[in-house]
Amino acid sequence: MMKKGLVMEKEKFSELLKVAGLSKKDFAELVGTSAGAVSNWGVSGRDFPYWIESWINLYIDNKSFKKLKSAIKDSGACE
Repeated sequence: MMKKGLVMEKEKFSELLKVAGLSKKDFAELVGTSAGAVSNWGVSGRDFPYWIESWINLYIDNKSFKKLKSAIKDSGACE
């Protein structure tokens, strides 16, 4: 189901992938689609799926929390 009014621009998508440290190929593998499909989003009237922005933002947050968890564990603060 496509939600109207939530159209992502290619530049925003590229920016989010860069922050996440993901290539289009990496992203495609993580979400279970082809790199070709990802490359076609935003081209010739093919909108980005509505869930992309929130998914990448959660991925970025999760990476940050994993780093924080590791730093706390390594510091010995929780022993």
